[in-house]
Amino acid sequence: MFVEGVLVRVLGVDPGLTRCGLGVVDGGTGRTVHCVDVGVVRTPVDEDLATRLLLLSDEVERWLDRHAPDVVAVERVFSQYNVRTAMGTAQAGGVVALAAARRNLPVTFHTPSEVKAAVTGSGRADKAQVTTMVTRLLHLAQAPTPADAADALALAICHLWRAPMRGRLAEAEARAKELARHHKARLASAAAQAAAQAARQTVQAAQPTARQTAQAAQPATQAARQTAQAAQPAAQAAQPAQAPRSAAQAAQPAAQAARQPTQAAEPAAQTPEPAAQAAQQAEGAGR
Repeated sequence: MFVEGVLVRVLGVDPGLTRCGLGVVDGGTGRTVHCVDVGVVRTPVDEDLATRLLLLSDEVERWLDRHAPDVVAVERVFSQYNVRTAMGTAQAGGVVALAAARRNLPVTFHTPSEVKAAVTGSGRADKAQVTTMVTRLLHLAQAPTPADAADALALAICHLWRAPMRGRLAEAEARAKELARHHKARLASAAAQAAAQAARQTVQAAQPTARQTAQAAQPATQAARQTAQAAQPAAQAAQPAQAPRSAAQAAQPAAQAARQPTQAAEPAAQTPEPAAQAAQQAEGAGR
């Protein structure tokens, strides 16, 4: 993290396969900057891509070991008409970022327009204007050559001057996010309270209706009770009419018992008839 007012060493890198500019700049209080070292790493054009990237990586590692920067600033590939050149520039930038990451160094990417605006005040300045301003700002005896070296120094200066502003912007964004989070929480709490209050009002509004319904039902309930009470004497009066039927039912067993002896005597009364007939036949024979 960049701390304003504390000496910070930045390694600026203008990536490229053919020429890769490297510049080390120290930044102090305010806008004070001091050039520590500047140079250009070159790789043979006739070598294959893997060998060229290896050579570049080895040289960047030596610069990191020699100067021990606090942060690495790399130019971002914004747009180029030559796709092959753009790919080589991006690959060289990736090698530099990898070397810095192995040392746990922060890597920041700046666009060419940002660098030009920071050094010259115009995002459309040409390379000559950038070289002139770098020479003046760093109080160099002569302009750094080639332009890749001047661009690397400009990248380091850009980061030193823009990093505090970026830090303040990051803090402001963090505070804004925190305020937004609190605001959302307050809105959610207010919505919950409003919902609870609406629920209470609904319950309170329903209570009189329930009481009115109960009161309206009371006359019907009383009328039903009165009807039931009026029906009780008629039910009691109907109970004696059922008594004779009960007495007749109780007398049926006694009548059946009286009929049984009479039925038993009928066979005995029919028994003398054969004897009388036999006597009559004997009397006729004697005559």
